[in-house]
Amino acid sequence: MSTTELPKQYNPLESEAKWQKYWEESGVFVAASESEKEPYCIMIPPPNVTGSLHMGHAFQEVLIDILIRYHRMRGFNTLWLPGTDHASIAVQAILDKQIKAEGKTNQEVGREKFLDRAWKWKAESGGTIVSQLRRLGVSADWTRERFTMDEGLSNSVTEAFVKLYEAGLIYRGEYLVNWCPESQSAVSDLEVDSKEVNGNLWHFRYPLTDGSGYLVVATTRPETMLGDTAVAVNPDDDRYKHLIGKTIMLPIMNREIPIIADQYVDPKFGSGCVKITPAHDPNDFEMGKRHQLPLINILNKNGSINENGGEFQGQDRFVARRNVVAKLDELSLLEKIEDYAHTVPYSERGKVPVEPLLSIQWFVNIKPLSDFALEQFDKQNSPNFVPDRWGKVYRDWLIRLKDWCISRQLWWGHQIPAWYAPDGTIFVAHTEAKAYEQAKAKFGEDVILERDPDVLDTWFSSGLWPFSTLGWPEETQDFQTFYPTSVLVTGFDIIFFWVARMTMMAGYFTGKMPFHTVYIHGLVRDENNQKMSKSKNNGIDPLVLINKYGTDALRYSLVKEVTGAGQDIRLDYNRKTDESTTVETARNFANKLWNASRFVMMNLDGVETRTAGLPTENLELADRWILSRYAQTVLQVREQLDAYSMGEATKSLYEFFWGDFCDWYIELVKSRLQEDANPTSRATVQQTLAFVLDGILRLLHPFMPHVTEEIWQLLTYGTSEPSSDRAVLAIQPYPEIDTTHINEELEEQFKLIIGTIRTIRNLRAEAEIKPSLKVKVILQSDSDRERTLLEAGQSYILDLARVEDLVILATVDESATEEAIAGVVGTVQAIVSLVGVVDISQLVAKLERTLKKLEGAIASSQGRLNNEGYVKKAPPEVVATARAELEESLKQQEILKARLAQLQK
Repeated sequence: MSTTELPKQYNPLESEAKWQKYWEESGVFVAASESEKEPYCIMIPPPNVTGSLHMGHAFQEVLIDILIRYHRMRGFNTLWLPGTDHASIAVQAILDKQIKAEGKTNQEVGREKFLDRAWKWKAESGGTIVSQLRRLGVSADWTRERFTMDEGLSNSVTEAFVKLYEAGLIYRGEYLVNWCPESQSAVSDLEVDSKEVNGNLWHFRYPLTDGSGYLVVATTRPETMLGDTAVAVNPDDDRYKHLIGKTIMLPIMNREIPIIADQYVDPKFGSGCVKITPAHDPNDFEMGKRHQLPLINILNKNGSINENGGEFQGQDRFVARRNVVAKLDELSLLEKIEDYAHTVPYSERGKVPVEPLLSIQWFVNIKPLSDFALEQFDKQNSPNFVPDRWGKVYRDWLIRLKDWCISRQLWWGHQIPAWYAPDGTIFVAHTEAKAYEQAKAKFGEDVILERDPDVLDTWFSSGLWPFSTLGWPEETQDFQTFYPTSVLVTGFDIIFFWVARMTMMAGYFTGKMPFHTVYIHGLVRDENNQKMSKSKNNGIDPLVLINKYGTDALRYSLVKEVTGAGQDIRLDYNRKTDESTTVETARNFANKLWNASRFVMMNLDGVETRTAGLPTENLELADRWILSRYAQTVLQVREQLDAYSMGEATKSLYEFFWGDFCDWYIELVKSRLQEDANPTSRATVQQTLAFVLDGILRLLHPFMPHVTEEIWQLLTYGTSEPSSDRAVLAIQPYPEIDTTHINEELEEQFKLIIGTIRTIRNLRAEAEIKPSLKVKVILQSDSDRERTLLEAGQSYILDLARVEDLVILATVDESATEEAIAGVVGTVQAIVSLVGVVDISQLVAKLERTLKKLEGAIASSQGRLNNEGYVKKAPPEVVATARAELEESLKQQEILKARLAQLQK
């Protein structure tokens, strides 16, 4: 291959688009429904169809893609199944705004036309994140892309609902739920953001009915007192034992309510008396059930006060709050108001505080499902969590689970397959026709049914994701081949909301856990180590960095920052310039890979890399060393990937490629590549370079797929133009572990040669010897073994350290160190003669000036640090930095004095 055939620069944007298009169009990522190969399957955690790519997506999908590409190259029948979630609340909010902007209401538009709008919106705008995910180079099987509301998955949802209902595990009842007054729907815990707010704690006097006094209660939501049905005290609280069983006249409402005793009450909090509003507080709701208290709902679904609020009816809840406080103050029942910082749950979509609201909803009886998942985890460690600490969190959640509210008061989503007869009889069926069959059998031909208007919580459908996407409830070939799936890659924040629901649903419907392993990754934090969030407006757009540095650079930098499984990473970012030094470093690594590969290919002289294979003959010391280091790297990287230590794998590859291969091996063999070099030695180097570079590209491919594919095509075929008659790196075998080439003794010995070269180079730099000048060097060691090794590597030392005369001795005369500079590597002393290459008097004068300046800085630092006033007043981090700088200066002083002592002998 000639130099003119090789592009001088790597163009990431051009290469990435080219290969992504070719891989997909040529079916490289398509899994086989039937194959003798071992299956390996990962389901994408489906992003919301409303979403756009954020750094959390980028991090997660890159981790998945590394595992997928690694296993595909290892020969597995690999399926990465992509798809999106219909995101009920998010889509509903978008359409609500559009309709409101038109001056209409949803009711005026009607459900049917609303859903027509929703599907049209999905077709036009819902694929944004899918196209963005492709920019990341994900190797998903797009022929199997699914959407949680496509026909197949909708059938799966209906089947699951009907089966659970028929088994008595789904029921309908009136319970307390999280209610968003803005969207006027129940919301799950995941759709609630807890915010710390500076509010108030109001203390009110509740008069005893017998006129003997009053009790003081405190609340952050005064308007809820309109629905109080008791006041509770702790049964062991001596202050109130005599009042238990008596009654209080509820202010404003003039309703007589009891004083009850319950262990839940903390005697140390406030006055030790707690107002109980069972219809508007989850803890009060449980207490109300224990004491058979009435449930009085005071709120309409839009957050205003209803008819049970007396004179406050029709007022917004926050207006009523102010008016209730004013009324109690007017009645002389307001004891005090305190500033109070507390946590308030906000609706993620509605952006308003949620209300615990008594509502008729559909629920799943969760315990039978969670018991099976718990048994699988306790007895089989299934699924296995990485890191394993998250397994305890998962287990604790399974134990604490309460029945799951699955209905939502929305239109976009899976409408609940339940129909009501006029008398309220419920008919649950797969279709309306089947519901009518049941109803007619009971009520006759003239029966009229009305369908439940609610839709299912999106977590219901996504809980079925690992098997519904494969065709369940049908026994499809994909289901038989790929289920259970291999790994779930997800964040820790949805272990309960999604992971646990998938294991429970899968356990019930398939009898198996849906995946063998759950790999929990951390968060991508911003440049200030803060969690990225919309409220903080501190997100980093991955596409900005991709456009600037390339996809491979972003992929590599994200993974390289991972210091351990499940750990958060920090990504530096300059918001003014849209630059990141971390990603820029990764781009430089890609450029280094390109340039080093270009050098290798320029020096192969037509060596057929497709048949070059592993060199075994005429190997010299450096060849045997790099092959050992390569074999060690293959071993390390495969072990690290198998253990989900992807960050450690990138570091191993970086150190081997940049350090061992580029900095040392290529430099060590350059002289053997010259045209006048020994032909046999030259051919061995060329074969070794081709073999190791091919292996490096394969090892790196899962992390940086595009640049490695581009180079591999050039290396293998001499062109990087995609063609159906040529193989692609994406499905080449991953390097196999071959321990026969590992020679740890040789590697340890070679460290001495490298260390010696590095020491001589450092001595030259300290003495300011020009690069063009060669020097005379004496290497002294008492060890016969070390001297033998140095003699074996003397050609490398002569070449890379610019040495013209090298002497290796057991002992040296003291005179040998005169007019010389010396250093030590291990137990070897390297002595570089300065005679004829450096003006020693000028060097001594320069070192003395440097020493004098350094000693002045040391004296100044010591003066500050010995000043007690400075140490006490200065910030601790400033003092710590000053001490560290002083310590470093003292080390430099010691080195300079030693150098001067050598030169002044």
